[in-house]
Order: sequence, then C-alpha cells, then structure tokens
Amino acid sequence: MAAEALPSEFDVVVLGTGLVESVVAAACARVGQRVLHLDQRSYYAGKWASFTFNGLLSWIEDHKNKADSHPEVVQDWSNLLEEGEELIRLSSKDSAPVTNLQVFCYASEEKEEGTGSADAPNSAESESGGAGDGATDPGSTADMTSEAESAQEETTEPKEEVIQTDSQPHPSATQSQSEPSRKKISYTQLLKEGRRFNIDLVSKLMYSRGSLVDLLIKSNVSRYAEFKNVTRILTYRHGKVEQVPCSRADVFASRQLTVVEKRMLMKFLTSCLDDESSAQEHEAFAGRPYLEFLRSQKLTDNLQHFLLHSIAMVTEDTPTEEGLASTRHFLRCLGRYGNTPFLFPLYGLGEIPQCFCRMCAVFGGIYCLRHSVNCLVVDKDSNKCKAVIDTQGQRISCSHFVVEEGYIAEGWGQRITPTRSISRAVLITDGSLLHSDSDQQVSIVTVPSVETGGPAVRLVELCPSSMTCIPGTYLVHLTCQSIGSAHQDLSPIVSSLFQTNDSADKEDCAHVLWCVYFNMADSSGMEVEGHDLPSNIYICRGPDSQLGHQQVISQAEQMFQKIVPAEEFCPPAPNPEDILYEGETADASPSPLEEEETGDTSPSPPEEEEEREEERGREQEEEREREGDERKTQEEE
Repeated sequence: MAAEALPSEFDVVVLGTGLVESVVAAACARVGQRVLHLDQRSYYAGKWASFTFNGLLSWIEDHKNKADSHPEVVQDWSNLLEEGEELIRLSSKDSAPVTNLQVFCYASEEKEEGTGSADAPNSAESESGGAGDGATDPGSTADMTSEAESAQEETTEPKEEVIQTDSQPHPSATQSQSEPSRKKISYTQLLKEGRRFNIDLVSKLMYSRGSLVDLLIKSNVSRYAEFKNVTRILTYRHGKVEQVPCSRADVFASRQLTVVEKRMLMKFLTSCLDDESSAQEHEAFAGRPYLEFLRSQKLTDNLQHFLLHSIAMVTEDTPTEEGLASTRHFLRCLGRYGNTPFLFPLYGLGEIPQCFCRMCAVFGGIYCLRHSVNCLVVDKDSNKCKAVIDTQGQRISCSHFVVEEGYIAEGWGQRITPTRSISRAVLITDGSLLHSDSDQQVSIVTVPSVETGGPAVRLVELCPSSMTCIPGTYLVHLTCQSIGSAHQDLSPIVSSLFQTNDSADKEDCAHVLWCVYFNMADSSGMEVEGHDLPSNIYICRGPDSQLGHQQVISQAEQMFQKIVPAEEFCPPAPNPEDILYEGETADASPSPLEEEETGDTSPSPPEEEEEREEERGREQEEEREREGDERKTQEEE
C-alpha cells in the first residue's frame, strides 16, 4: 500500500514502536479501535530493539553520523489548517539520543577460507559500521500492512504450559556442546555469522509472576514467542563470582554455606512469606535500611550479602519495607517455570514489542515504518489534538495520539525530557563468567556498589541456546545508573571479570572478542503528566534501569484506560482453532491453555518444595536399592 493511500481517519495514531507504544497499540486494536502505528525507523521496537551483529554495526554508524547531520528542514503545513486550529511541531531527531558510543574489537583479523577480508580494529576504539538488518518485522513489512486475513489461517500447536519455555536444546545448543569450549573466533567469523546474533539495546529479565508475563498469558500474546529459563543467579564478591543459593534445592546443595547458615537462610525465607506472624517485627524497621533489618535477624555477612544484592536486588540504604517486598516477590516467582524467578525470550527482548505489534496487526492495526508524523493539528478552543500531518503532507484525523518521548520537540519537552541516563555495555565473549558442567547456562550476575566503588552493576550472560549468539560465544549485557560515560562506569568491571588486550593475563578467564559501550536516557523519573500538551496526547517513557517491566506495563495500562475507559485491558485473543465460521458448532471441551489457567498457579510453599525434593531423593534411593538387590540375587544364583 502506498503512503498516499493511507486512510484519512483513525481512532488512535501511535508514533514509535517501543514496548509501551506497542502494548497500547495492541490493547486498543483488540477492543476495536482503529489504530495507525508509525515509526520513522526502518526496524521495530525503537530503543527496545534487538539487532543482528551486522545490524548493530549499522545502528552504531547511523548514530555516529547523526551527530554530524545537518539541521532538519522545517516544512510549512499551515495550508492544511482550518479556522481555529494551530500546529504543534514534532522533532524528527530524538531528544534523548544514545550517546558516548565506543566500540572495541579484540578478536583477531584472521581470514577464513572462502570469505573476504574484514577491517577489524585491534583493541583501540573503532568506528564500526556494516551492512545488515535491524530488528525483524513481526509479520509485517516496512510498508503498511494488516494481518487480519492471515490470522484466521494460523494454527497453534497445543502447549503444556501457558508460557512455552525451552526445555530441549536447540540445534545450535547441540552443536556447541560438541565443539571445543574455547574455539578461536575471528572478527571475520563474527561478520560472516552476524545474522545469528540477536543483540538487545535494553537488558531486562521477566519475572515469572511479573506484570509482563501475566499480560502475555492473559492476552494470548505468549503464543507468538518462546522463552528460556534463567538457570543461575550469581554474585560478585571479594573479586570472585559465586553462585547464589535461592531455591530450597540450591540451598541444600550449596557448598558455600555451612549447615548453620543453610538453616538460618531457610528460616528467614520462610518468615518473609509468612506476613502475619512477622508483621509487627517488620513494622518496627519501617523507614530504616533493609541492611539493618537483616543484621537484626542475626544473619551472617555471607547471608546478608546474598539476600541484599542477589535476592532482593536492592542497595544498602533501601528501606526495609521495599527490601522485604522485593524479597517476597523473588520468592513467589520461584518454581513457576524453573529453578529461578526469571525468564528470557528466545531471540532477545526485542521480540516482545514485535509480538504486541503482531497482535495489533491481527486485529486490524495498520503499520508503516520509515514514516513519521511531522506536526499535530490542535483545536484552540478544546485544546485537543484533532489530526496529525505525516511526513508526506497528508492530514489524518484521530481522537488520540500516543508518542514516544523522543519525538517531543525541546520547546515542549522541558518536563518530559529524561534527566538521568543508563550506562550500557554489550560484550561478545568466548566463554562463561563461571564455568560449569553445562555450557547452556543463562545467568544474572550482581556486582554490588561496595565492589565497584560506584553504582551497582547488573550483568546478564546469554548462551547460544538463547538464540542470541553463535556457538562458541556468549553475549554479556552490563547495565548500571550512569555516573560518567558508559566506558568509564563499566570498563573497570569488564577488565576485572574478563580477559582483554588491556588487562593482565587471567588464567581461565573468558576473552572479550568485541564490545560496545553507550549511554541511554533513563525515563523512569520523567514527568509525563502536567505538561502543556493537549490532554489527548500521551507520552510514552523509554527504557529504565530496572530489571523487570513493572513500570512499563503499568504505564501502558494507565494510558489505555484514559483512551478507552470502559474497555478491558488486553482481553484474551481467541486461538485460531477456536474461531467459529458459519455453520460450525463450538467444541465443549476447554483448550489446553484454559485448562492450564484454571489450575492452581499459586507459588509452592517452601515446605512443599522440600517435600518434593525429599520424595525424589527417596525414589532414587529406593531405585538404587532395588537394582542392588537384583544384582545380589543374580550373583547368588
């Protein structure tokens, strides 16, 4: 469909395909709103996107070129105005751009047979660039499309779980197990196999009982993606990476804790879930640091460190009530889909906005990438946005306008522009931070502020079976609140944990093959209420530094309720096999998803988990005894 053929009237126009915008677009389309979803970029998900390695090099080059670009040309669209209307111009440049981009390559320039040469820099900062794709489209092309027709032809295989997790190794996982753990990877190979990488701009995880997972299940959007369990929770202490025992099974198996510490930890975790019996004691520490409360429980320094930094994931001065809430949330998420509270989507976090975009398209939303809104038409009397004017000069009427904060021009964005930033680093390494029997570990690592001398740093390490990197490599994401540039904030941690050309030789340390540092705007403290913009314009925050998605989903739901207050937020979408055509009759049996949702999804108490562990242990012991008796009988005969 050509741009000139755009319909001239919509209920909701959305500019930007980030996670908040995509959830709002999907929710509105699901309840029958006519949605037009635009983005001036050539890829989906905006600042939430995932890129191939080659696509990331192109993204880096684009951002470096933007710094040298000429001022935007202001076009006059006043001829499209009617009496009593005025224009509000939007910015064609991001008002909260990515800054301080620095790229380092430590992989050799070794030339592989049958491939061309690669201009790979050594350990110095590089001006990287390359041809490649960005984030993939969610079933839509870069031009305007609607998936309503194709949706009826889809079929969905029955699943045993509402959220499908990856229990079997993917082909790449099997392949990586048969290869040497330290295969030499060249820069040429990274370029050659670059399309097999999926590198996120944002690093987050999904709590198994968090708001995003609940929304994916409720809306049936979960069927558009697969998920992998995060298998390890690690921490960095006294210069060493250690595994954190968080579930009952981990506690019992831990060699880092004494028998006394194991009992103390289990007693404390059980008391955290028992709100009534300990409420009085907790109230006595209201407003006081969580660390003080932990000390009052006579916990060892070892346990205080694990609980504060890797279970509650808070700082030393976090209030007790907040620390306890974080600890309870962590515990209640354990065991739903695996041995940790976290899930990660296969192919990267950029899949999630695309899943919601697909849902919007299925219900009639129209998509158009490389297409933007130039200005808004506002009625002076009502101070409401009546229409938008796109970059082609077409006037499109709408009742509501949803926009990513980066498009708001500086003159309107004094209270909207983020004031804080996030320091990010992405590494491609040739090994894991902490060696184990399995090379298919997905890990989260906490480096406390007491170890860094600055802000706490969060690392997420992804293995090849997460479908984000090639066999023989790992993808490591580092995130912290910015103090200086990303390189200043994070390079000391990289040098202490990994081998680079700049660091001293470390035995058994993974080597960094390639890395990029950059700063992103942190929108968590941004004010989106009380601005001077019309009341039917809704500004979406970008990524924040938090591990989960609570703020994102909460903002999307609040925005939806203002647009269509009488409707339910993201009601379940019907499964293709459940759609009835004329002359068909309904099947009385519930779908597997309905059966799953009607089951008991409450978290298992620690006692039940212990009983299950003991039961499994007894069964294994009985099996061994039976085998021993059979062998003894055979020998006697």
